[in-house]
Amino acid sequence: MAGFPGAALAQTADPQSPDGVEVDAIVVTGIRAGLASSISTKRDETSIVEVVTAEDIGKLPDVSIAESLARLPGLAGQRINGAAEVISIRGLSPDFTTTLLNGRQQASSGDNRAVQFNQYPSELLASVVVYKTPDATIAGFGLSGTADLRTVRPLEFGERAVAVNLRFQGTDAEQLNADVDTWGNRFSFSYINQFANDTLGVAFGYAHLDSPSQNRHFKAYGYERFSFDRVPPGSPPLTAPVPVVLPEHARTALQVNGQEVFAYSRENVRDAAMGIIEWAPNAQWRTTLDLYYSQFSQEETMRGSQWFSNAWNDGDNTTFTDVVTENVGGTLFGQSGRARNIRPQLRNDFNTRDDELFAAGFNTEYELSDSIRIEGDLSYSKNTRDEQVLETYAGYGLGVGGVTGATPNVGRTLDTFTFYHPIEGFPTYRTGLDYANASQVSLGDRAPWGGWGHDGSIRFPHTEDTVTSAEIAAEFDLDGMFNRIDVGLNLTSREKSKFVGDFDLFLNGVNRQQILVDPQYLVPATSLDFAGLGRVLSVNLPAALGVYYNRAPILDENFFDKTWDLSEDVLTAYVRASFNTGPWSGNLGLQVLQQEQESTGATIRREATGGPLVPVTVTAGADYTDVLPSANVIYDLGGGHRLRFAAARVVARPRIEDMRANVVPSLSSVGTGANTPTPGAVLNLWTARGGNPELEPWRANAFDLSYEWYMDRTSYFSFAVFYKDLDNYIFDHRQEFDFTGIPVSTTVAAQLTAAGVTLSPLGTITLPDNGTGGSIHGFEISGAYDFGLLFPQLEGLGIVASYSQTESELNPVTCTRIRRTPAGVNTPNCGTEANPVVEQPVRIQGLSSDVFNITGYFERGGFQARASYRWRSPFKGEVEQLFAAGRGATEILEDEQVDAQVGYTFQEGSPLDGFGVLLQVNNLTNSPYRTRLGLDTGGTHTADGGTFQETYEEYGRQFLLGFNYRY
Repeated sequence: MAGFPGAALAQTADPQSPDGVEVDAIVVTGIRAGLASSISTKRDETSIVEVVTAEDIGKLPDVSIAESLARLPGLAGQRINGAAEVISIRGLSPDFTTTLLNGRQQASSGDNRAVQFNQYPSELLASVVVYKTPDATIAGFGLSGTADLRTVRPLEFGERAVAVNLRFQGTDAEQLNADVDTWGNRFSFSYINQFANDTLGVAFGYAHLDSPSQNRHFKAYGYERFSFDRVPPGSPPLTAPVPVVLPEHARTALQVNGQEVFAYSRENVRDAAMGIIEWAPNAQWRTTLDLYYSQFSQEETMRGSQWFSNAWNDGDNTTFTDVVTENVGGTLFGQSGRARNIRPQLRNDFNTRDDELFAAGFNTEYELSDSIRIEGDLSYSKNTRDEQVLETYAGYGLGVGGVTGATPNVGRTLDTFTFYHPIEGFPTYRTGLDYANASQVSLGDRAPWGGWGHDGSIRFPHTEDTVTSAEIAAEFDLDGMFNRIDVGLNLTSREKSKFVGDFDLFLNGVNRQQILVDPQYLVPATSLDFAGLGRVLSVNLPAALGVYYNRAPILDENFFDKTWDLSEDVLTAYVRASFNTGPWSGNLGLQVLQQEQESTGATIRREATGGPLVPVTVTAGADYTDVLPSANVIYDLGGGHRLRFAAARVVARPRIEDMRANVVPSLSSVGTGANTPTPGAVLNLWTARGGNPELEPWRANAFDLSYEWYMDRTSYFSFAVFYKDLDNYIFDHRQEFDFTGIPVSTTVAAQLTAAGVTLSPLGTITLPDNGTGGSIHGFEISGAYDFGLLFPQLEGLGIVASYSQTESELNPVTCTRIRRTPAGVNTPNCGTEANPVVEQPVRIQGLSSDVFNITGYFERGGFQARASYRWRSPFKGEVEQLFAAGRGATEILEDEQVDAQVGYTFQEGSPLDGFGVLLQVNNLTNSPYRTRLGLDTGGTHTADGGTFQETYEEYGRQFLLGFNYRY
């Protein structure tokens, strides 16, 4: 970052050679100062680590530290709304990375454990150390690793410093919604000073972010063949049916059966501050108080159109003509043509998100003697998120709304579209109607199949997470091979809860009569020209909501399943013995973990058909003990060459949402027609979903081997291999469940009696469960090279690069049966005792098999330039689900991003000494975000195994012009 931490690095540029021989101190600044400090920390740590320093962060156009962490070897970032927000280490989900702030665990604002890095401005951090192998003194070490965010220590800094940074931000993406600007700014201020003869140090930092974004979005709902014939509506009797797809050769082609085109505009505002007081009245005693506060708010305006181009639509009689096909991987695809009888549903949405984080830590150290030190640490972290998810519906025409029964959506207006669907990218549509015509477009439900039954919805998710910790520790310096012993005890407690208030919206006219919008509640129409759709009517929802809509609470199964509380306590006792003898150094450690977990949720019952759902409170939990040995061993080969070996037993707490104590049962109807059961049969109609508060943690034995060569302060090479043997993992498991005691609805009871059949109390439930056996393994190659080592004329020119490859294997399991199954009763979903259904656990979330990063830089005489490229292969990521139901998995295709920066810092002696200017470009190539249909092996595939696109988004390039001043 272009602030005070970089200046500190410029003063302490590693006065030793890689061999440990004293050399003359060489002062480096800017990019190379950050790189030198990172390499020095990497070399000196006993664990295998990756490091980002202040200069690394501040010299790139990063909204948060996640963008910089995503460039480290073995790490990968997932873009959310155009910016990296969460990080995977060595192919494991972000939930398996423990995030610390100055060594203390942090609460998260999401549904699970993964910390959202956009709550931590890069301007307020001095460095980030990512531990890939365990250190026994770190409580709560993640299965994949631990990221420790570190702020400056004012007494170590050693001088007064003031830094001011200002950035102006813009984008080349067009303004999609007229009421959301495209220009933003960033501002930060930092102050460090020492008082009372350098025994009292203070640091204060403030960072403001105002960062709007524009997002063009397309999503295909599915692909389907419509090879049947149908009598055209309004035809005279005995008219012969005709194909719904023409020409004849296109009847077997896949067609897009539904789609959405949306224009998102977001306003992201963050204010964050940190304060540090450090007091060391004498050489024996040091006390530090850390305070951190961050408030992040987002307003998301979305307008667009969605529709089903599905020949099975009720009464719409959608047909396709003039279809031109394309052979895609051996599969015929209807790429262009004309779709008739289309009824778009226009969307006007307004979503908000407010995250508030407060963290405090108090640490005191006291030196009892030259060889004994004791330490106490208290910490508190609370993160709260409040959201509003608001969507409304509109369409063309002034039909009669609210009609039910056999004549839904009376008065609907149908349109004819021409379409072109590329294999990848935005489609092109042409419509026959003007959807920005305020005299024809009215509010109201236009969905097919009788409509959604409401005219919009509004939801209020609330998540609260609190983490408290207390730790006592002691250090003993020894003589001999083992030169230090660390012992300690840490208690970390977590309380997390979620609640979602759900409401349907209904137009407040008689029978939900569709209504035109008064011009005072309209804003200029939103253009969807990026997909050829022209403009759509745009409503100022915050102003119009109370005028046109009534609310009705939604008390369905989803409502109760989204409400839960969880508490957990983890007591960690640890000991670490450090050694240093000849070329050997490192540590041996042991942790003993006592884990207690408890969740409160509900089992949902419905006493009678149409009656209210009855939640029955459920509280359940478990406790587990784990013993975790660890070893980090370094062998110094001399000449800057080193070998590292690490072995450890590691665990990771389950995802919090997976431990919710909720069970939501569902009872199917008795089959009719061809599916009518045989009288006397015993039917299995029960199914359910839920959480599992008794989940055991992930457990693995981890092994690492690394070779490192440190050539000089800014040049190194590393090759590492790793292997994690999974004893225990977590996946969604289908198993038999006894539903005895849950009432049967009166409707199903009547069906059972009429059919002369019996309902079995046994059914299946799908919930998170523990599997056994599997592995994660891979290798990493990384390095940095200053070309000045080859030719002095190339001083300041360098490169930093890494490549990692990761694979995983999970053992298959079978659907678990209950041994109490009555004789002759079979649960079809689990198969039979002799032939059980085999379930293959899904791939681990966040795992990209290949990740590549490269950065080139040049720095000389105050001039600085840098360009970075990062790429990751496809992976299963996590995105927000419909109806604020939490986060779910989706298949994200390969992702890449290019960032660049040029700048100049005025040198000492110049009248502008202390000033700097820079130009940054983020997402230089306007790289899209893409997903495919289906998870793992699911979804629509081509004959050769390829897939069709689901989501395609573009965010545009982001430009920042900045000015820095420091003294």
